[in-house]
Amino acid sequence: MVERFFMENAMDNCYFVDSRNQGKKVEVFVDRDGGISFDVCHKLSRYLESFFDEDKRFGEDYILEVSSPGVGSALKLPRQYKNNLGRNIVVKTAAGKLEGVLKDANDESCSVETTETVKVEGKKKKEIVNHKVQYVDIVEAKIKISF
Repeated sequence: MVERFFMENAMDNCYFVDSRNQGKKVEVFVDRDGGISFDVCHKLSRYLESFFDEDKRFGEDYILEVSSPGVGSALKLPRQYKNNLGRNIVVKTAAGKLEGVLKDANDESCSVETTETVKVEGKKKKEIVNHKVQYVDIVEAKIKISF
């Protein structure tokens, strides 16, 4: 339904991220290249409400929230990685955790640049390492926010 709304309204830069349903509370998370606006969320909310009110799938007294995933939310789609290039990221895989700068992203993988300390000729030296990570190997990835 969300994707149909975006197509019908020529919002091809908007996309569905996730949804949750807990009892009578329905949460829909959407995003847009460059960030989603309140106006888009409001219009989508009214659109979804028209269907939910008609078919009563959540009953009479449900709560619908339409928003962006939020600052601390995990990245789920390749498009989200592409929109966050250059930002600090924490990526957890079964092999461990990477913390660095998101340098590249495509439809299958991303690259995280880390600074690691290595020992060269008895001296410690900082070295920049680029790690390619397949999305299927990622347990969780979040943008690291620093104030």
